[in-house]
Amino acid sequence: MTPPTHYRGTVDFDLAALRRWPDLEGPDLPAADAADRLILDESALARSAAEPGTLSVIGDGYGALTLGSAHDGGRGIRVHIDALTGEQALEANAERLGGGDAFTVHALEPDLVRDARVVLLRLPRSLDALRDIAGLIAAAAAPDVVVYAGGRLKHMTPTMNDVLREHFGRVDVSHARQKSRVLIASGPHDGHVPAPRQEQHDGLVVCAFGGAFAGTSIDIGTRFLLEQLPAVESGTGTVVDLACGTGVVATTLALRNPGLRVYATDQSAAAVASARATAAANGVAHRVDVVRGDLLRELPDSSAGFIALNPPFHVGGAVTDGIAPRMFADAARVLRPGGELWTVWNSALLYRPVMERLVGPTRQVARNTKFTVTASTRR
Repeated sequence: MTPPTHYRGTVDFDLAALRRWPDLEGPDLPAADAADRLILDESALARSAAEPGTLSVIGDGYGALTLGSAHDGGRGIRVHIDALTGEQALEANAERLGGGDAFTVHALEPDLVRDARVVLLRLPRSLDALRDIAGLIAAAAAPDVVVYAGGRLKHMTPTMNDVLREHFGRVDVSHARQKSRVLIASGPHDGHVPAPRQEQHDGLVVCAFGGAFAGTSIDIGTRFLLEQLPAVESGTGTVVDLACGTGVVATTLALRNPGLRVYATDQSAAAVASARATAAANGVAHRVDVVRGDLLRELPDSSAGFIALNPPFHVGGAVTDGIAPRMFADAARVLRPGGELWTVWNSALLYRPVMERLVGPTRQVARNTKFTVTASTRR
């Protein structure tokens, strides 16, 4: 879909000038869309009346809501973006287009929305994530807060209205425009600060905040990888769980290999919080270091001896095969010669030649009706 070219607020703001960098970019991956513009339009009067420091933005993709509000004169805007690349893109866009002095970045905690009177929200796809966000707003925002929660119609369901009604006395619905809609919630009640949910799987406790991939379950790809993981010696160099999600692989590696220290990383704030909770619930938090990072940029070249990876294949709602090769390439940089990358992938994606090229000799470890597990040895 072609993004709207401008948002005409107090100052004409060019949404098309926004970039997704350092996230993936491409013709079918816009940095702003019609839902962003509709949220800005629906909230315009409320934002113009809001005092500095009383506007919060949650789930802004790459800065459209934050910088659109800043260009309307908003100041003291508090922002939370789950994806680190989205947060970095917001800062990069602000540096190019202005507005960097208008906002601060926060975790999904009470200070993000404390005493806020207006909240702009891009609706998350996960109902648990929406429940966490709605509960937090109801717990910490001002009693007269109004939430403008918008998204693309293809990603919205009537159940989202019901989730908002769990924490707000009134939920109104805007007219649809350009296949987008905004839910307007007011009258907060029964608020709560998000806490991780828990579920046990064969003795492993999985913890998840709303928005973490697979929640408290173990997705079938990860489950297949767990069945194949080898014993890992503590002297092999840094052991990494890349794109760790809820920390299932990192925690399992630590449990199966006493004395092993595992470095787990994910760019999702919800995933990182979940992985830390999972490691703690299983008694290995002292041996699992969980870091929010973009790929493995925090690790030096040739420092790791073993990397486990279940690569994602989507960016938000867009399915793309451009993410995994970036992960393979960074894993190759970080692996020392002879180190191994163990990957599980949907067999239809045909990743093996890519890993052969980017990492090194790749052997098939196991294959079932849907997934393949491979081990690639760094040249």
